Amino acid sequence: MKNLKKCIAVLLLMVMAFSVTCTAFADVTEPVTIRFSWWGGTSRHEATEAAVAAFMAKHPNIKVECEYGAWDGWTEKVATQLRAGSAPDLMQVNWNWLYQFSSDGSMFADINTLGIDLSGYPEKILQQCVVAGKLQAVPIGTTGKCFFWNKTTFDKAGVALPQTFDDLYAAGTTFKEVLGEDYYPLAMYQYERMLLMLYYLETKYGRDWVVDGKVQYSLEEVTEGLDWICSLEDKHVLPTIAQLQGDGATILEKNINWINGKYAGFYEWDSANKKFEEALEPGQEFVLGAFLTGNGEYQAGLTKVSQTFAITEASANKEAAAMLLDYLVNDPEGILILNTERGMLANSKANEVLSNAGIFDGNLTYTANQAVMAVANFGFDPNFENSELKDSTGVYYEVMENISADHSCTAEQAQYLLDEIERVQMENPY
Repeated sequence: MKNLKKCIAVLLLMVMAFSVTCTAFADVTEPVTIRFSWWGGTSRHEATEAAVAAFMAKHPNIKVECEYGAWDGWTEKVATQLRAGSAPDLMQVNWNWLYQFSSDGSMFADINTLGIDLSGYPEKILQQCVVAGKLQAVPIGTTGKCFFWNKTTFDKAGVALPQTFDDLYAAGTTFKEVLGEDYYPLAMYQYERMLLMLYYLETKYGRDWVVDGKVQYSLEEVTEGLDWICSLEDKHVLPTIAQLQGDGATILEKNINWINGKYAGFYEWDSANKKFEEALEPGQEFVLGAFLTGNGEYQAGLTKVSQTFAITEASANKEAAAMLLDYLVNDPEGILILNTERGMLANSKANEVLSNAGIFDGNLTYTANQAVMAVANFGFDPNFENSELKDSTGVYYEVMENISADHSCTAEQAQYLLDEIERVQMENPY
């Protein structure tokens, strides 16, 4: 824990400079217990637990039980809980789950009925969380994909940080020749490779991946994208999936070769950068990179609603859960404690609190978010992260594993990818 207690003490003193948000809530007079769940890395867990503790100090009749873990396997856990009616009262929810798990509005409560202050949220962003006529969640913020690098490893190789696709290819060759076979400028697992392929295609062709449930790319173009992913392995830019699996970790921040600097970069959400930086062994410099150019004329910043907070319809204590949610997104104390652990915030009033407290000064999440939003021309459709496609047993994983093992099967896998996306879209209309 990197001086968390000290930071919180300073932040809580700052709170005194702000007027506390007024809400319509009366304090709970009888003891209740609610459950709150989220996924993330260590710094998010610590900050969220600290915010929960501060909330309980203000509301001693509300006990909050925290449930959290890493992303790996989290979707499956949530799906099981929702089906069984055993989900927590307040949940951190991926945006697409509103469509995937509650397309009929049955799983999550209507935020508009719970007294939460939404005045700081742009209507356009709120509307993205309206499903089946209900505002089923509060959008935490927007996030985008960025390139991040371990500058120390690039310096060791004598290579400048990549600015173009050609720079990246050249770095692969130099890493191999100067540092050795086990050093790579990029390391990415299956789902991240899917997103990197979209970056390649969208910079070249300038079209969204899916519009109104239909993929906007031909079989030949998708095959080209998969061939390009394979070429990164051939150019020693990416280790193979088999190599990554052999490292003994399913996520990059836990991979020993990221930790020790042998894997020197990735393409990741701006809101996720901190857990990767904190995983590095001491003495390594972690930096935001440029958006690679030279593949086409289009800027291809890829963005989405990062995460949301939702209250389950089955909750017996919606008022207490709503009070906690409101505290996290509207109370200056909660805002300052959580900081940018879930990325940049959609709530303009919350951003004003952070800005006035100097939180954005030198903040890498803020800098990365500003960079990607400047080139944000592409987004997701609600089914892009459907678990049948995205999760560890999903289509993206299957396709990327198959082409990594056999570079000759890209056309076959491109057809399979298109067929499966069409099937998921037809089964999950929005």
